[in-house]
Amino acid sequence: MRPNLRTWEVQLGVTLVALSVAVYTVKYLLLNDLEGTCLYIFNAIGFLPINVLLVTLILNELLSIRSKRERLEKLNMVIGTFFSEVGTGLLTYLSNHDPDLPEIREDLIVTEAWTPEMFSVVRDRLRDYRYGITISCADMPELCQYLTNQREFLLRLLENPVLLEHESFTDLLRAVFHLTEELEWRGDFTGLPASDIAHLTGDIERVYGRLTREWLDYMEYLKRNYPYLFSLAMRSNPFDETASPVVQ
Repeated sequence: MRPNLRTWEVQLGVTLVALSVAVYTVKYLLLNDLEGTCLYIFNAIGFLPINVLLVTLILNELLSIRSKRERLEKLNMVIGTFFSEVGTGLLTYLSNHDPDLPEIREDLIVTEAWTPEMFSVVRDRLRDYRYGITISCADMPELCQYLTNQREFLLRLLENPVLLEHESFTDLLRAVFHLTEELEWRGDFTGLPASDIAHLTGDIERVYGRLTREWLDYMEYLKRNYPYLFSLAMRSNPFDETASPVVQ
């Protein structure tokens, strides 16, 4: 079967060539200058590769910017879903077991008055924070149950190819999955030796640190792009003991 050549691209090409021929024909008929018309055609053809190069580079850059913005939007939608379903609850639980949280609590009460510079300052402070967790064997079954219940949702997140472009968030998901597996393999948490509790605590602290940093980045994104989502995020701040979803 012969391919159909009467596509819109072919039709457009034929139309544009016909228009060019018509313009040059009219120019020749009006000015009666065959030599000048031919010279103009050759000049235009000579400059054509440069035109193609410039247009290609500009269009490619514009398309790349648009594609990057679309991927960023999709990525932040995924991150927002993560915090709605898992992240905020997990961050609340972990921060409640952080004995040093008062040192940074005020730094994490994000408000409408925050500027990009304030986010940057807090981000720098968090780099030096220890993210210590005090947790006992009695607390671990609750944490294990919470993460196990979210396993299917987290697996669906990992299947999303857009996450490959966000290394830090992917590292967070890996840390959460590792912690979930460590807790599930224990089964019974009674009588665990101190060395094993220390190992599990290290896994929990790894999640806590990554989760806090990702939460702060997401809050900055919401404040910059979605004020109504940012409003709810402020009213459900896991670090704010007075936070309430009720608008006062």
